[in-house]
Amino acid sequence: MGKAIVVGAGLAGLSAAVRLVGAGYAVQIAEAATQAGGRCRSYHDAQLGLTIDNGNHLVLAGNQAVARFRYTVGADTPLSGPDHADFAFADLASGERWTIGINDGPLPWWVLSKARRVPGSRLADYLPLARLLAKTPGATVGQRIAARGAVWDKLLEPVLLAVLNTPPAEGSAALTAAVLRETLLRGGKATLPRIAEPTLSAAFVDPAVTWLARHGAPVALGKRLRGIEMDGDRVTVLDWGDERQVLTDETVVLAVPPWIAQGLLPGITAPDTHNAIVNAHFACPPPEDAPRMLALLGAQAQWLFAFPDRISVTVSAADAIVGLDREALARTFWDEIQRAYGFSASLPAWQVVKEKRATFAATPAQDALRPQARTRWRNLVLAGDWVQTGLPATIEGALRSGETAAGLAIAA
Repeated sequence: MGKAIVVGAGLAGLSAAVRLVGAGYAVQIAEAATQAGGRCRSYHDAQLGLTIDNGNHLVLAGNQAVARFRYTVGADTPLSGPDHADFAFADLASGERWTIGINDGPLPWWVLSKARRVPGSRLADYLPLARLLAKTPGATVGQRIAARGAVWDKLLEPVLLAVLNTPPAEGSAALTAAVLRETLLRGGKATLPRIAEPTLSAAFVDPAVTWLARHGAPVALGKRLRGIEMDGDRVTVLDWGDERQVLTDETVVLAVPPWIAQGLLPGITAPDTHNAIVNAHFACPPPEDAPRMLALLGAQAQWLFAFPDRISVTVSAADAIVGLDREALARTFWDEIQRAYGFSASLPAWQVVKEKRATFAATPAQDALRPQARTRWRNLVLAGDWVQTGLPATIEGALRSGETAAGLAIAA
């Protein structure tokens, strides 16, 4: 039986551990925090009186690693979302509202329908998007297509901002193309938005932790790796602070944030520029007719999410506002929520959650710094959404990186 040590129980680490256990490995899992899940965590917020996620993480129906992971660990909490890929938009500055209706099949006939495409756009406006798919290493989105016009302003910019967590024109064209190939180009059925309900933990983390414990691989919480010792091309010792673990034939999967990995492994490359995400949650049920997701233009808030017991806001690439006063942000968001949904109410209980280093900046320069999962040490591999997956920093990318790391460990 092979043996492995997984350091980090975010989604990448959990994915690696699940794959290794499934292959018959004896696996130890250590997590520095007091709960598993990493940035995809849920917690009970006393201020709201509700259990919330730290962020409104979205997956798409075409995400294959998501489907494999949830199937393996027996996650039966559904991912909710619409039956068709209809995306609602509202411009609070102009008052305009529209819905993009992507048809189910791969042939994009929705761009032929005035009722389904971006208002004010023509079929000819969509043809240049094919240039995004050209394999041009190092190119930005803005270098491949014109970052202006109705299609850009009313569809691409708000969607790509959420996908890349980076100003879209500065974003990597290669990463954007990878997302498009796996979702939009496969049709509406692959592009269906899916949201964890009631929580991320219920949909991903808790089932995985339970499955691993049942298979003899419980997650050890509050256990932080302090140092790594090497001899030649092998890792020989893991320093946990209170103990030095001497390795014999174990493979180590290092599934920690990039700045932690660089502190443990001097000399490895990793993205060093990160962008913030700001989320806000309001303890107020949304109007009955509120769309599950609503993209806002002309507002500080970018996306509204309507949960049965709360309304949530997400702002990507939020570095300009992450330092602002939390109550001021809450009041701004609440004003925009009322205008977007067309109702009036006093500010309810609220919470603002800031992730200053939410994801690496998805630019060509930062993408080039992402390391491969395989390292120069024969018994150490890397996992994480910041490792080279070909995707931006997403749940799908994190889970896929865990699969890749585990595959390398098994093949070693």
